[in-house]
Amino acid sequence: MSNKFAVVVLAAGSGTRMRSKTPKVMHELAGLPLLGHALSTAHALGAEHVIPVVRHERDLIVDYISTFYPTAIVADQDEIPGTGRAVECALELLPQDFDGTVVVTSGDVPLLDVATIQSMVEAHNAGGFHATVLSSVAEDPSGLGRIIRNQQGEFAAIIEHVETTDEQKSISEVNAGVYVFDVLSLREKLASIGMENAQNEKYLTDVIAELTAGGGKVQALTINDNWLVAGINDRVQLGQVTAELNRRLCAAWQRAGVTILDPASTWLDITVSIGEDVTILPGTILRGFTSIGSGSTIGPEVQMTDTQVGENAVVVKSHVNTSVIGNGASVGPFAYLRPGTDLGNDGKIGTFVETKNAKIGAGSKVPHLSYVGDAEIGVESNIGAGTIFANYDGVNKHRTIIGSHVRSGSHNTFVAPITIGDGAYTAAGTTVRKDVASGDLGMNVTPQRNIADWVLSHRPGTKAAQAAEQDKN
Repeated sequence: MSNKFAVVVLAAGSGTRMRSKTPKVMHELAGLPLLGHALSTAHALGAEHVIPVVRHERDLIVDYISTFYPTAIVADQDEIPGTGRAVECALELLPQDFDGTVVVTSGDVPLLDVATIQSMVEAHNAGGFHATVLSSVAEDPSGLGRIIRNQQGEFAAIIEHVETTDEQKSISEVNAGVYVFDVLSLREKLASIGMENAQNEKYLTDVIAELTAGGGKVQALTINDNWLVAGINDRVQLGQVTAELNRRLCAAWQRAGVTILDPASTWLDITVSIGEDVTILPGTILRGFTSIGSGSTIGPEVQMTDTQVGENAVVVKSHVNTSVIGNGASVGPFAYLRPGTDLGNDGKIGTFVETKNAKIGAGSKVPHLSYVGDAEIGVESNIGAGTIFANYDGVNKHRTIIGSHVRSGSHNTFVAPITIGDGAYTAAGTTVRKDVASGDLGMNVTPQRNIADWVLSHRPGTKAAQAAEQDKN
């Protein structure tokens, strides 16, 4: 398809029915704002110009657009309301010699796909139409503009719901709000239509009426999949579309070789990447730019964001954020990997372990009940149960370096900054405040003291005392 066309994305509305301080088009759906879905589709089409039209919470929306879609040209809608005026503002940013096709979509219709728009543009250009309207067949058309066709089945008009006759109210084919226009016809008719209607707005549908009245060639193409044109006006609709998109994402990954045991309880962002022969167990949420290598098992009950997981890894009942998990590594259950965690191949972060800004080498293990923060651990080392990396002095964070093949005892505290050399050991219960050289044993020398018959003298009559006395006899 020729790229001599422009896409206008309507995103100026306030979305009051969302009842939110966040603009409607900035509410998230599968990892992207609604507007992000519309703009991604527009750019994927290869359009020569992509023009989002904004007004409500302009600065917030423009900041998002400039960050993630810098080639888009932002149009500002002025105080004149209506979809027709929004498109008119967008056309003002097109080069005067632009003579191609204009596609109009909405920032609150996130599932509209590239294939649907391509087929519209191709049919529009092939038939030499002045305008093409996308329609759908609604189960409940109440409140929607009806598509009126003549006896030959050709497009005749769009009638708004409030203006329909009783007979027309029974029509189930409705305007889906997606259009393709010849730019010259669009410019001409937008300049001629007014705001003489109940809402005192400049409607884009009035352009269709003007074209039809003037003998222009207009067609309506009916879409078979209504979800693709499902608009979002409140949080109920947002939830419905979110669930549908998630169902489709899960099905697509299943067809690509991923086992998802329970799609209903598995939630995937559209930006997630999953390899073949991965198994996703129930209750798993994969967000952001997370990628899962082939053969890995994730879940149950894992929430993972912006994390790279290698091949044949296992992550169980854990929260993982902005981390790297190597091939064959295991995490959980009940682990919390915070940003900056890098677990090497065949490494282990076990039960009730929290990590942050920690590089854990290949084959090294932090099996249970530990906190590892601001640390580097070499290869094939083992961190004993209940170990704390004390990295904060109340003002600054400090780093702990643990060498390779180190064995630390249970209930250690490493007071940073310290270095434990390769092959070193630390004894159970040790608070390590000084470096331990390679091959040395670090320990706190505090002899154990036992006070004879303390229980008998200080806890007489207790079951403990009775047991001790009986044992002595």
